Amino acid sequence: MSLPPRKISIAPMLDWTDRFYRYFARQITRHTWLYTEMVNTGAILHGQRERFLKFDACEHPLAIQLGGSEPAALASCARIAEEWGYDEVNLNVGCPSERVQSGSFGACLMAEPLHVADCMKAMQDQVSIPVTIKHRIGIDDVESYDYLRQFVETVARHSDTRVFIVHARNAILKGLSPKQNREIPPLKYHYVYQLKQEFPELEIHINGGITSLEQAQAHLQHVDGVMIGREAYHNPYCLAEVDRLIYGDDHPVPSREAIIHAIMGFVESEVASGVPLKHIARHILGLYQGLPGARHWRRMLSDATLLKPNDPQLLFKAIEDLHQRASQRADHASVAVSDSVSA
Repeated sequence: MSLPPRKISIAPMLDWTDRFYRYFARQITRHTWLYTEMVNTGAILHGQRERFLKFDACEHPLAIQLGGSEPAALASCARIAEEWGYDEVNLNVGCPSERVQSGSFGACLMAEPLHVADCMKAMQDQVSIPVTIKHRIGIDDVESYDYLRQFVETVARHSDTRVFIVHARNAILKGLSPKQNREIPPLKYHYVYQLKQEFPELEIHINGGITSLEQAQAHLQHVDGVMIGREAYHNPYCLAEVDRLIYGDDHPVPSREAIIHAIMGFVESEVASGVPLKHIARHILGLYQGLPGARHWRRMLSDATLLKPNDPQLLFKAIEDLHQRASQRADHASVAVSDSVSA
């Protein structure tokens, strides 16, 4: 299967980029790379494997992000991921949460570049698909570009890693929550640009604070790929033009209503298998972000009373309500114009 280049991707986001969100996102863009939530190696080796690995064929190109620090465990999980059909394995060396640190993985691994290289090599020795890494530009009060350069150089030299996805902020390991770590440390995009200049043979991707395709296009003048996080979740329709603007695919851009129609069969099948509708509906609350009626859309699809019957037709009912409200607004506007003319 021929895969598109990793020009645009949606970041792995814990509790957000599950298979329900990914199926929905794939109806908006054909070529954007999708990433799973971070999956701990223990969950795959000792937990409910299908729960963490299951995906729909439409989700390709699809990468799994692993969290762990034991080379043997990571290698086993990478092999399992390839057997399940994933297109890429990504190692998390960027999450700053204390819970993750307690397991000795995530951003704290940036302090051990040789060990990270061992982890990467162990996975690469087991699979034929790409093994990539996502990390920060530094940790705690280490602010120098040299720290980032040395980390990347060490990992690249001691493994076959050629794809580095860089969140252009430091990770503060103590004192800041994961949310604050996405907002408080300053963005240093120029560090990532310089990394690409110094290592032109590597595939360098940039992540952090990117909220529009215009910004993504600007970054692509300097790096190989752009990873979009929260904006892709809270305002998913921002991806509607990705295929045309970034990948040169002129297929018709789906309307928001067409996207709901496209996921309906999937939603009905999942609900019939026992999945609560709320587990899917929560991922599409931002579909009408920025448009009149967006608040009503969110309210309907998060209303516990409306969700309780577990009827997928609620999605169509929400669309009908939006149309009715739009018609009422148009009627009111027409009356207002008429009254003004009469006056």
